[in-house]
Amino acid sequence: MHPRRPLDLVTSVAFCVLAYSPLVSVLGRPATFLEDFRISWADSHIRQINGGEVIQLILDQSSGCGFASKRQYMFGRVSIKIKLIPGDSAGTVTAFYMNSDTDNIRDELDFEFLGNRSGQPYTVQTNVYAHGKGDREQRVNLWFDPAADFHTYSILWNHHHVVFYVDEVPIRVYKNNEAKRVPYPTYQPMGVYSTLWEADDWATRGGLEKIDWSKAPFCAYYKGFDIEGCSVPGPTSCASNPMNWWEGAPYQQLSAVDARRYRWVRMNHMIYDYCTDRSRYPMVPPECEAGI
Repeated sequence: MHPRRPLDLVTSVAFCVLAYSPLVSVLGRPATFLEDFRISWADSHIRQINGGEVIQLILDQSSGCGFASKRQYMFGRVSIKIKLIPGDSAGTVTAFYMNSDTDNIRDELDFEFLGNRSGQPYTVQTNVYAHGKGDREQRVNLWFDPAADFHTYSILWNHHHVVFYVDEVPIRVYKNNEAKRVPYPTYQPMGVYSTLWEADDWATRGGLEKIDWSKAPFCAYYKGFDIEGCSVPGPTSCASNPMNWWEGAPYQQLSAVDARRYRWVRMNHMIYDYCTDRSRYPMVPPECEAGI
């Protein structure tokens, strides 16, 4: 990953919170929640703690909630430490993603954490939308209890590929194959979002497990939020600058170590891959043939 560790000025919290530590743009200015984010949904379900370093997101029967960055970014890396909903979280979705905020031809890079019944593995679904085309879901069962402690989830986005990381272990690679006419998010800046919401029609075992409102409120914990990328609006030359660290040779393909980790995840923890779903895709989608 990045040779400089992400800034993390937020200490661990032992209650139901979403926490923000500094966001860093390519210009290196630390961000605060009040200055750099806005509540996008249900401000009554979001509480600011420690001057905005810690934010609490709540889901109950009346509403979920969410936030969005005030700025958009072109390429870079976004990273956040999350402690997911403990206990019976079936029917809930905690989402952390980037989105171009365009209606028809949107780009989007998704982490969606699908709630579970107590004792079952937590599943993370990733998806990639490029030039308005999505339906590229992959699902991985996490190899640890993500509600017991904080873990780091990151998206690296450059001109070569998009990589989704869990604790710096790559779980998804989407390569830039525009030369083969495969859509890739190249032209639109994206904002950073998170939401906590009910989706018991599909989130857990395809909707078989419904949300148990007697367990509400449901809360997620976040901290250590970090973005390094080209802020939009900002210098127009930034996004195409090959000197940006995320465009450097170490980030143009997986290292040998990361390639081994990636194969380990796919062999041992992947439970769904649209690339192999012949009921949906009788012909292998062209991007699936590229591998890593």
